Amino acid sequence: MIYLDYAASTPISDIALHAYTQSAKQFFANTESAHNAGTDATHLLENARRSIASLLNGDPNGIYFTSGGTEANVLALQSIVKTFSQGHIITSSAEHSSVLNTFSQLEREGYHVTYLPYNESGQISLESLIKAIRTDTILVSITFGNSEIGTLQPIKKIGKELAKRRILFHTDAVQAFGKVDIDVNELYLSAVSVSSHKLHGPKGVGACYISPSISWKQILPGTVHENGFRPGTVNVPGIFSFAAAAEDAINRLNAEQKKFTNLRAHLVNELSHPNIVIEGEQGLPHIIGIRIKGLEGQYVMLELNRKGIAVSTGSACSIGQQQPSKTLRAMGRTSDEARELVRISLGRDTTMQEIEKAVDGFKEILTRCSVTKI
Repeated sequence: MIYLDYAASTPISDIALHAYTQSAKQFFANTESAHNAGTDATHLLENARRSIASLLNGDPNGIYFTSGGTEANVLALQSIVKTFSQGHIITSSAEHSSVLNTFSQLEREGYHVTYLPYNESGQISLESLIKAIRTDTILVSITFGNSEIGTLQPIKKIGKELAKRRILFHTDAVQAFGKVDIDVNELYLSAVSVSSHKLHGPKGVGACYISPSISWKQILPGTVHENGFRPGTVNVPGIFSFAAAAEDAINRLNAEQKKFTNLRAHLVNELSHPNIVIEGEQGLPHIIGIRIKGLEGQYVMLELNRKGIAVSTGSACSIGQQQPSKTLRAMGRTSDEARELVRISLGRDTTMQEIEKAVDGFKEILTRCSVTKI
């Protein structure tokens, strides 16, 4: 199988797997236990906390480990918003389902939410965002890098404008962490959500950064783990493995971005055709959103799967719902056009030969469906 769905999940790396197995054998005690074994586990946990914080240039006291990016989003947004009895929130209509569902719940609780569209290139308009700000705006949440087409949002420009107005700023950086540099101070970020399995770490682990300078409210009273942020025994081996994977990803960042850029350029060049649309401005080079005019993405994905090529029709958290891509709908595409989306996402093991086979697969589909040949 040629795997081109790395934005959905990645195989655990040897470095991360070694870190997991070693720590699981040696540091298995509960971090809340008062004996030496518990203390040793706590020391390892705090080392991992400092590691993730350093990669974000943040304060270790602001790192809270979670079960993944989804929980990081949900807990970050709820714990921050609930410090306000009411207020206005700004986000985009193309956010991850965990963000949109959380804001939908908050709307039912009386908070007001403005959902901004994307422009033709797949980005938030800074001018539109500024116009949407109200006197009671308490929080803005905008994804760092889109999971379906890879566009990067103008995070620093947004953050600077919000900082002037003392409005809190959260970003879902699950797809971007380990792929681009993220400095919470330079970008004026109040909170960030990241995940392990998108960068060759284990599944079931993520983290949320909330600046120690802002307040948050405990969601489940009586929680003791992670300073009251999240209930449940802390997954020390998974967290230590996550930190190892994240450090490795940052060390590889420049080389991998160059590789992804070259592979992407070749793919896009080979698929240049009037009936093929590459959606969005290039941002995260490992994510490419493709449409074949007149063909549903689900059909294209299944045909490629028959050829031994694994791709996606969009965010893995939305697959199976048969809904049009919310990203393309936010960009103004029709529902039919939004159903045409196919996502190819590259990884550190992707080769040029695999890209060539994917190109051949697309060409064969076009030919079989009586679309003009490339």
